[in-house]
Amino acid sequence: MRTISAGLIGAGLALAAFSAQAATPGFCRDYAHAALNQVHAALSLPACRGGMGGSRWSADFPVHFNWCLGAAPGAAAEERAARGVHLRRCRGY
Repeated sequence: MRTISAGLIGAGLALAAFSAQAATPGFCRDYAHAALNQVHAALSLPACRGGMGGSRWSADFPVHFNWCLGAAPGAAAEERAARGVHLRRCRGY
């Protein structure tokens, strides 16, 4: 009985920790808009089109928004920064 109770408590704590770290819908809406701005900027410059594989460079709002909902804000910031690095490099900055 104690093992089951301890397991349930542990699962509840893990779920609470995950929920506390997940980004909010408002944050994710802003994140997805910023991601699309970066994607469109890269697509508008021929030198930036190379290396734009995967969902990081999707032109679909729901892809970025839904990913963000399950991510911690720090992970979203890292994705945004990675796109920014690509944009600076392909522009020669």
